[in-house]
Amino acid sequence: MLKKKRICRFCEEKIDYIDYKDEKRLLRFTTEQGKIIPRRTSGNCAKHQRLLVRAIKKARELALIPYISDLAK
Repeated sequence: MLKKKRICRFCEEKIDYIDYKDEKRLLRFTTEQGKIIPRRTSGNCAKHQRLLVRAIKKARELALIPYISDLAK
């Protein structure tokens, strides 16, 4: 049984920089508990996963996105 190879969304859209102010996009890559979805699950390439993690952490520092959601409490 062969698995379909996931394609990096950011490579597909030719995005070079992941903006920390883009909350909707960043929240798509976090779980309800606030954990960052790993590369093997999200299908991102290594380069974009590093940029994504850095953007999520920066957005959390600036309180743009929560560390944990209210539902997880």
